[in-house]
Amino acid sequence: MTSVQINLNSIEKVKSFVNEITKFDAEFDLVSGRYVIDAKSIMGIFSLDISKPIDLNIHADTESETTEILDAIKPYVVE
Repeated sequence: MTSVQINLNSIEKVKSFVNEITKFDAEFDLVSGRYVIDAKSIMGIFSLDISKPIDLNIHADTESETTEILDAIKPYVVE
């Protein structure tokens, strides 16, 4: 499992983020406090406080898939 912090502070960012990660077969969880939701669920994301960075857990099968995912979501990752 790989964890990164992402920023989805607008409706457009949420839509484009979900479109990017649905291209992958891996599982994605968003963690905000004690809430854990499926990152591929737009409705789930809007139930979180998106004004702050959110933790994204990536459950990919291979290291190369993880690298590919991280490249795809680079615009959303908090440095």
